[in-house]
Amino acid sequence: MPEYTTLSRTTGATVLTLVAVACAAGLADALRRRRGRTRVREPLAEAARRQHTPHAPHGAPVIPRQRRTGPHAEAVRLTPAERDAFAGLVRRFGEGD
Repeated sequence: MPEYTTLSRTTGATVLTLVAVACAAGLADALRRRRGRTRVREPLAEAARRQHTPHAPHGAPVIPRQRRTGPHAEAVRLTPAERDAFAGLVRRFGEGD
C-alpha cells in the first residue's frame, strides 16, 4: 500500500476520533448541567402558584416573544354575491375539479 494512502487514512481516523471525543464530552457536559438544574418536587400549592407566573422556571430554554413589526391585518367587506362566488370556488376546489 502506498505511503500517502496510509498517512491519509491515519489522519482521517485521528480526526474522526477527536471529533467523536469532543462530541461525547460536550454531550456529557450538557447532561450534567441539565441534571444540576432539576428541582425537587415542591408542594402542590406552591406548584399551582408558580404555574401562572409569566416567566419560565429556572434553567428552562425559552423562545422570546416575537415583536409585531409587520403590517397590520387588513379586512375587506364582501358583497353577498362575492361571498356566494367565493363559496362556490371553495366547493370546486374541495371536489378536486
